[in-house]
Amino acid sequence: MTLNRRHFMGTGAALAAALSAPMVMGQSRPRVVVVGGGAGGATAARYIAKDSNGAIDVTLIEPSRTYYTCWFSNLYLGGVRTFDSLGHTYGALAADGINVVHDYAVGVDRDAKTVSLAGGGSLPYDRLILSPGIDFKDGAMPGWDVSAQNAMPHAYKGGSQTQLLKAQLEAMPEGGRFIMVAPPNPYRCPPGPYERVSMVANYFKYNNPTASILIVDLKEKFSKQALFEEGWQRHYSGMIERLGPDFGGANVSVNPAEMTVDIDGAVEKGDVVNVIPAMQAGRIVHQAGLTEGDWAPVNAADMSSKMDADIHILGDASAQGDMPKSGFSANSQAKVAAMAVRGALTDSRVFPAKYSNTCWSLIHAVDQPDGVKVGANYEATEEKIASTGGFISQPGEDVGLRADTYRESLAWYDAITSDMFGAA
Repeated sequence: MTLNRRHFMGTGAALAAALSAPMVMGQSRPRVVVVGGGAGGATAARYIAKDSNGAIDVTLIEPSRTYYTCWFSNLYLGGVRTFDSLGHTYGALAADGINVVHDYAVGVDRDAKTVSLAGGGSLPYDRLILSPGIDFKDGAMPGWDVSAQNAMPHAYKGGSQTQLLKAQLEAMPEGGRFIMVAPPNPYRCPPGPYERVSMVANYFKYNNPTASILIVDLKEKFSKQALFEEGWQRHYSGMIERLGPDFGGANVSVNPAEMTVDIDGAVEKGDVVNVIPAMQAGRIVHQAGLTEGDWAPVNAADMSSKMDADIHILGDASAQGDMPKSGFSANSQAKVAAMAVRGALTDSRVFPAKYSNTCWSLIHAVDQPDGVKVGANYEATEEKIASTGGFISQPGEDVGLRADTYRESLAWYDAITSDMFGAA
C-alpha cells in the first residue's frame, strides 16, 4: 500500500463534499465538545466543524498548547528526527472556527450534559467526544508509579518524558546498559516498544557501540516479532537480549532508587531503565462511568459509548475490537464519529462505517533505512470493529523495498498531522 498526502487528504475532502450540511438557520447551533487534542480529538473537531459548514458549534478541550506526537518519538530517540519536528499547535483549528480551550477536563455530568474544567466553569454539550488517550494503571508495576518517572521514564506520552529519556541515553556511560520493561497487552501502539529498542540500538551503534540492551517482557510474543528479531540480528548483532515469561519476565518489580529490575529473583542493574507500565483509558472516561474494566466499550457503527449514546469515545481509550490502539486508528475512528455526530445534529446523510490502520516501524536508520509495516481494513459488526483483511512486511525483503516503506511512513506523518491540525 502506497500512501501519500494527496490520497490521504483526498478521501476526507471527497467525503466532506458529498456530506456537507447547510447552516441551520433560525435556531441556536447544536454544541459538540471534544476532550483531547490528539489524533482522535483534533481530527473529530476539525471534520465536524468543516463538514457542517458552521452549523455546529465545536469546542476542543486540550491542556497542551503544543501537541507532541508519541508516534515518531522513537525516531527522535534514535537521532533521526528533531524534537521540534514532533510538535504541532492548534492555531489553524482556531482559525477555522473551533473554540480551542487550553484546560483540563476534570468531570462529566451526563445528566446535565456538561463538562467541568480544572480552571473553573463548565461547558454544555449536545454531543460529547472523549479522546483522552491512555493513563497508567496504579500498582501495575511493583516499585514504580508516576512519582518515579523521572528516575525510570516511561516516555509513552509525547513531550517532556521523551526528552528526558533521550537525555539519559546521551549521558549513559560508555559500555552502559539500557533496560526496557515492556507493557502487557493491550496497550498503545503494539510495535512501539520494539521500535524504541531498535532506535536506541541505532543511537548506540554510532555513539556508544559497546552498550547493551535488555528487554524484560511480560508477553510471550509481540507485534512484528519476526521482523524486529531479523533486523536486530542484521544491524545490531550481540547488542540486544530479550527475556520473556519463560525466563521470568512475567514476575518483575523495579527499584528506582537503585536503578535495578528484579526478574523472578534475579536482580539486573541498568544505567537507564525505561518502564512502560500497563495502561488503561484516560481518567476522564473512568470518571464519566463509561468503562468496563480498563477500557470503554463502544458501538462499532459510530464509536458511541454503549452506556451513553450521546458520547463517542475514540482512540486508545476505547475497546476497539480487532483494531490496534494507534494514531492511524484514532484518526480513522474520528472520521466515522464526526460523520455520525454531524448526521445526528444536522439530519445529514451518514454512510456505513469503514476503518483502516497501518503501523510503520523503523528498525535501522543510517545508510539504508530498514522500515517495516503492518495494517488492515475493518468494518463495523454488531459485536465489534472486525478486520476484513490485512498485510504485513515479510522477512528477507529487498533493502530498496524497506527504504521505500520508511519513506512511505514519512509521507503518512505529514499527511495525518495536516489532517489533524489543518496545517499546510
